[in-house]
Amino acid sequence: MGLALLLTGCGKTGEKTSIVLEPLHYKMDALKPYISDQTMRVHYGKHYAGYVDKANQFLKGGGFEGKTADEIIVLTAGKKEYTAIFNNVAQAWNHAFFFTCLKPDGGTVGGELADRIIKSFGSIETFKQEFLKAANSRFGSGWTWLVLDGEELKIVTTANADTPIAHGLRPVFTVDVWEHAYYLDYQNRRADFVENVLNHLADWDFVSSRLTSAK
Repeated sequence: MGLALLLTGCGKTGEKTSIVLEPLHYKMDALKPYISDQTMRVHYGKHYAGYVDKANQFLKGGGFEGKTADEIIVLTAGKKEYTAIFNNVAQAWNHAFFFTCLKPDGGTVGGELADRIIKSFGSIETFKQEFLKAANSRFGSGWTWLVLDGEELKIVTTANADTPIAHGLRPVFTVDVWEHAYYLDYQNRRADFVENVLNHLADWDFVSSRLTSAK
């Protein structure tokens, strides 16, 4: 599935590199009452869109023509001279992925995904508790992820713009725990926000597709 993909062909000379703002697959107010349309307008329309715009500005003439966002993240991770490119491309990718992980009336885990989660964490409830604990433990801004490390499902957190892609891990689900993701609706109650995403908004069908495509 293409997320924050670069609109390039084969990397020909003179070809422009640009990150796209991935369209939502639901209406701006569809996630209420758990995420308000006001939060969505700010989060999607300003923060995510802002990262896309800045990523495109920093990529101009940077020598990354023909590369996907994933490839640019790997190539720039940990390199001081590429900090601005990494931060904005990674944040564009992270946000595209987060919004794709959501849907109205989500939250039900079933099928092979449920089996894999139970195998890794003991139960669905234990997984949710561990995910919530990890999200609450992330100091400051960042992300909480369910990732594939080889064949094993793990919960990890990353700070600021960092992303599992930069560490050789495959993201299958994430929750944005930057304050801009929840503060208008929840103020400092991050745990309530994350719990509502897990129980009511998570698109586990999409998560399952990430597992399937990894085979």
